[in-house]
Amino acid sequence: MTERSAPPPPPQAPTPGSSDTRTATSQDRAPDDATAVRPGFAERLQAKLAAGLGSTSNDSDGSPAAVSAPRKPRGPRRARLRLTRVDPWSVMKTSFLLSIAFGIVTVVAVAMIWNVLDSAGVFDSVNQTVRDVVDDQSTATFDVRDYVGTDRVVGFTMLVAAVDVVLLTAIATLGAFLYNMSAALLGGVEVTLAEDN
Repeated sequence: MTERSAPPPPPQAPTPGSSDTRTATSQDRAPDDATAVRPGFAERLQAKLAAGLGSTSNDSDGSPAAVSAPRKPRGPRRARLRLTRVDPWSVMKTSFLLSIAFGIVTVVAVAMIWNVLDSAGVFDSVNQTVRDVVDDQSTATFDVRDYVGTDRVVGFTMLVAAVDVVLLTAIATLGAFLYNMSAALLGGVEVTLAEDN
């Protein structure tokens, strides 16, 4: 009869303070030369400053820091926007004020031009030319100022300016409505904006 050998005893769990735990922990740990160690803040700051200035500096382990290439100047930022709606009320107010300003400028310009023409003697020259060409007794009392005098021309210009105020305001407001309708169908006008350097 052969004797049966006793099975080996089960491995005991190592106690926290035993040497087996220390051995297993030291075996599981990676070797020191494979561990990545991040340099301190001062070393990293010096490396970045040296890289920004274009010079090389040594890290804490003695290896030269990487030198970054000089940055290319970046162009201005651009943004593409789409004008999808125009407020008709604001367009009407703006066009009304601009048309009033345009009417005032027109009246003042016409009055100044006619005063300059009168001061230069243009109307007297026209009267004399008409008298010489017609050579009639009825032209002795002819005066071109009776037809295109300063008062008449300025009054007519004021009437035209008042009509222009109404027409320009109405046309601009109608144009705002038409633009909103077309923008709803086609998407509106695209505008590219760029900031200054």
